[in-house]
Amino acid sequence: MMLFDYKAALKNIPHKPGVYQYYDEDNELIYIGKAKDLKNRVSSYFNKDNYKVNAKTRVLVSKIRNITFTIVDSEVDAWLLENSLIKKHQPRYNVMLKDDKTYPWIVIKNEKFPRIQWTRRIVKDGSKYLGPYPSVGMMHSILGLIKETYQLRTCSLPLTQPNIAAGKFRVCLEYQIGNCKGPCEGLQNEADYNQSIDEIKDILNGKISGVLRNLKEQILDASSQLNFELAHRLQKKYELLEKYQSKSTVVNSSITEVDVFSIASEEKIAFVNYLKVMHGTIIQTQTIEMKKKLDETDEELLSLAISEFRSRYQSKSKEIVVPFEIDIDDDKLTFTVPKQGEKKKLLDLSMKNVLFFKKDKIEQYEKLNPDLRTERLLTQMQKDLRLKELPKHIECFDNSNFQGKYPVSAIVVFKDAKPSKKDYRHFNVKTVEGPNDFATMEEAVFRRYKRLLEEGESLPQLVIIDGGKGQLSSAVKSLKALGIMDKLAVIGIAKRLEELYYPGDQYPLYLDKKSETLRIIQHLRDEAHRFGITFHRKKRDQGTLQTELELIDGIGKTSAEKLLKRFKSVKKIKEAQEQELLEVVNLKQAKAILEFFSKN
Repeated sequence: MMLFDYKAALKNIPHKPGVYQYYDEDNELIYIGKAKDLKNRVSSYFNKDNYKVNAKTRVLVSKIRNITFTIVDSEVDAWLLENSLIKKHQPRYNVMLKDDKTYPWIVIKNEKFPRIQWTRRIVKDGSKYLGPYPSVGMMHSILGLIKETYQLRTCSLPLTQPNIAAGKFRVCLEYQIGNCKGPCEGLQNEADYNQSIDEIKDILNGKISGVLRNLKEQILDASSQLNFELAHRLQKKYELLEKYQSKSTVVNSSITEVDVFSIASEEKIAFVNYLKVMHGTIIQTQTIEMKKKLDETDEELLSLAISEFRSRYQSKSKEIVVPFEIDIDDDKLTFTVPKQGEKKKLLDLSMKNVLFFKKDKIEQYEKLNPDLRTERLLTQMQKDLRLKELPKHIECFDNSNFQGKYPVSAIVVFKDAKPSKKDYRHFNVKTVEGPNDFATMEEAVFRRYKRLLEEGESLPQLVIIDGGKGQLSSAVKSLKALGIMDKLAVIGIAKRLEELYYPGDQYPLYLDKKSETLRIIQHLRDEAHRFGITFHRKKRDQGTLQTELELIDGIGKTSAEKLLKRFKSVKKIKEAQEQELLEVVNLKQAKAILEFFSKN
């Protein structure tokens, strides 16, 4: 029973946009949320239907003892305030943004004659930070381009005008080899140096076209003045930047400034990728992991991530490319869900990045804890196959016969998505004459589950029938006869196109050919086939040998079976002494066997 009088608290909450905060009995902040309409949103937590459906929300609501709220002017303000408060307080039941990797940045130092370096730490000292870069290799490539193209200082001398005028410094080796123009001795003025810095900022922000146009004008001007040495140096710089532009531009440069987001979600975690695109070039990119706390939707998670990234990188982009509609009403922002064209290309690139990051992270987690992989696979199978329960126990049936002879059925068992070979079984078909695959399947399924019921064993959550609609119908007939049709799920898989059939459904289900669910089903089917064929060959070989023995005078079917059971092969029967044969057959039969093999 809830101790908190939420109805009294709701009376004070207005129908306005804002941020709400939940506190527990120790007055600890446990959850922060945003809303277009505070009263409606907070009321929804105490709705009886929601309370029954979501177990995690039920736990949260049971702990609420106080509600506070902050009214803001717009939903966007609520969005930004929510993100700020979550980062500050990190409440227990809020989504946690996990970023366990410190990405490299390029920093333009806040100083006279600024140095350009790289760092993993952002310090609020007025310096300009550009990035982050997804790898150190990429970042060093860009720094290498800058060093090759521009002559900047690398020393840490305090190059103030009084120090330079007083002649406190002397040029170093970097000047002698042409990597620096010697501002420490006043050989390069601050305006000329800062022009290079401005060009570098434009390059790092994707505005390379403007830099190239300016360089082209300088080349033409130097050539007209017959200064061919300068023109050659500028041409070399132009070619380097043009090559860099061709590699870094991913879409048309007419896309001047957009933020691109994509999300890939699992049951307990989600991953969000961010791309910052300027003039067709990606200048920032990062992927983060988000831990779910209350079964948050992808829209809620993406909304929070967008707020976090734009705040973190101080983005001013007015257009945001997203994979689905985001319910944020802001006149200053445009949310685009592209279906084709250059922006769709960017969204696809972002999705490719987030899926790669997700795959890599999950593989890392599953190496440390293999049970996580099992749980993920079973959850994915439950979702893909529309099952009511996790398929922790799966059984698959397959039939084998040779021209209607020696019909057998095999069953393989997977537990926790792995073969449980000790539970494999095979059946000698007893009630079916001739090549009748449907009747064979009906008998095998009936005998299997009749026995499990009689022995009080647990039933599988999923039964897979190797075959199409006919075999599936036969299996269903047996399950209904046993009264267990509603206690397990059953599907058929047709070999040709990997079609999955459900009882009563006219059309098959097709899974992605690369899906893990289909791979597990194929593994089950192939394992059942292998196990069945092995048993079938053994039966067929025994049948062939038995027929050969029945050619001997006085040896019938029963005697042949006894002989094979005792000696295992015709070769050993042929090599047996009379005394050994007498252990299985009578004297007359033993003499007949010895005489038969002496002639053949």
